[in-house]
Amino acid sequence: MDCGEIVFSGHILRRMFERRIEFDDVLAVIRSGEVIEDYADDLPFPSALVLGQRDLRPLHVVVARDPATRRCVAVTVYEPDWDEWSPDFRRRLTP
Repeated sequence: MDCGEIVFSGHILRRMFERRIEFDDVLAVIRSGEVIEDYADDLPFPSALVLGQRDLRPLHVVVARDPATRRCVAVTVYEPDWDEWSPDFRRRLTP
């Protein structure tokens, strides 16, 4: 994603701790991952679901971006569930 500044929400920090996901892993996914879903109507800013992989571990990061300032807010992060996503973790299997 095209982010000028990246800040971490309190929510993502809690999820990172609970799920044992490192700060650098989240940053790497945001900077070089693939946007697989766009949420243009999210408020206060449009957001996206970004897919990346760190040490063979797939990660999804939800990132909100202020288009005026390019400031990105990392909202949440999780390891996608095999039962809910396609084998490449790019498409949801369930609505």
